[in-house]
Amino acid sequence: MGEMTKIRALEEDALFGAYVAKPAGEAKAAIIVIPEIFGVNPGIRQKCDKWADAGYLAVAIDIFWRFAPGVELDPDVEAQLQEAFGYFGQYEPNDGVKDIEAAIHAIRRGELGAPAVGKVGCVGYCLGGRLAYMAAARTDISASVGYYGVMIDAMLNESHAIANPLMLHIPTADHFVGPEAQAAIHAGLDGHPKVILHDYVGLDHGFAAEMGNRRDEAGANLADSRTVAFFTDHLG
Repeated sequence: MGEMTKIRALEEDALFGAYVAKPAGEAKAAIIVIPEIFGVNPGIRQKCDKWADAGYLAVAIDIFWRFAPGVELDPDVEAQLQEAFGYFGQYEPNDGVKDIEAAIHAIRRGELGAPAVGKVGCVGYCLGGRLAYMAAARTDISASVGYYGVMIDAMLNESHAIANPLMLHIPTADHFVGPEAQAAIHAGLDGHPKVILHDYVGLDHGFAAEMGNRRDEAGANLADSRTVAFFTDHLG
């Protein structure tokens, strides 16, 4: 359904890759899909295709384009998992927010081979979940969703800047986001008028992956149904 294209970077003389899936008719809104540390792999493209089937223009951005453009990794293959951790260590999340902003501009200007779309949301996973939180605090994104976002507890001082709706999915057995971090996130965001938090008791990081060993079918379906309802409410 989708195809690869290029987006002009913000404040840089460069283009970066993005997978774009278009709906059959006029898009009711757009959703930027922010990958995990495994790139725009088949699972991320499948998420985009599902959003396009639901009537959205879906755009998955290549977050590692500055040092590993086009990389696609499988978290179930140990060597590729370790490669992904290496890229995570190199990555500068502040650049990621700029790339999300660039994608917002491209969508709203109609530069991705589809008509311009005004309402733009984002949904991110793992590192992408952190970037979804950062986008909610630093951009005018219309609505944001983060799945098992990492290191959000270290950025709670930005929560006052969240002006549009944000939903976070938090698996309680996340071995990358421990109990103390989860408690800090709840303490910092439970009272925020724009933020909704959902806990998934006993589930681990990556539970909503489209494919592979990490997926928990019931948990993924529950979280995804909440995300669909959230975007329906806030994007149309």
